[in-house]
Amino acid sequence: MSVQERRAISARRESLLGDEPGAFAVARFVRVTPMKARRVGDLVRGLGVDDALATLKFAPQAAAATVYKVVDSAAANAEGTEHLSRADLVVAKVLVDEGPTLKRHRPRAQGRATRIDKRTSHITIVVTPRVTDEPVEKAPAKKTAAKKSADTADTAKKAPAKKTAKKAADKAEAAEKPAKKATAKKSAAKKATAEKKES
Repeated sequence: MSVQERRAISARRESLLGDEPGAFAVARFVRVTPMKARRVGDLVRGLGVDDALATLKFAPQAAAATVYKVVDSAAANAEGTEHLSRADLVVAKVLVDEGPTLKRHRPRAQGRATRIDKRTSHITIVVTPRVTDEPVEKAPAKKTAAKKSADTADTAKKAPAKKTAKKAADKAEAAEKPAKKATAKKSAAKKATAEKKES
C-alpha cells in the first residue's frame, strides 16, 4: 500500500503509525475508568499478539475483556489490510484516552445529593511487525580499546613499582613499632606482677 493511499484512508493512521507498516483498532465510549484501563494496557504493551491475548484472557481485571477484543481486532486489521503475519505482530502502543463523563446523583443524609462520576474511555491499540536487530560490526573499535588498555596496564606496571615497594616497607615499619610498644607494656606488666608476688 502506497503512502498516498494510506493518507487517503485515514489521518488517524498517519498520526499513529506514519509510513511504518502496522494496523490499529479503537474501542470508544467504553464504560471503564481510564486509570483502570491503563493498568490493563500496561500488562500487554511490548508483547507479541498471541502472548498479549493469552495474558488478557486470564487477567482478573474487568477491562481485560474489552482490551482483549481490541487487540484481536487490531491483529485482524493488520492481517486483512496490510497482509502481515499474525505471528510477527507486536503490541507497539496502548493509548487510553478519557471519554465523556456521565454525571449521576445519589441522595445522601439531610436532603443532600452527591455527584457520582461514571467515566468512559477510548482505548486504542497499535500493532506493528516485530523488528529484528541485525548485528553491527564493531571489531576494529574493540581492538583499539584492547590495545589502549594493554598500553595503560604496561605503563602502570612500570611506573609505580618503586612507589609500591616504598609503601610496603613503610607499612611494615609501622606495623613493627606498635608491636614493640605492646611487648614493652607486657613486659612492664609482668615485672609489676612479679614484684607483687615477691612482696
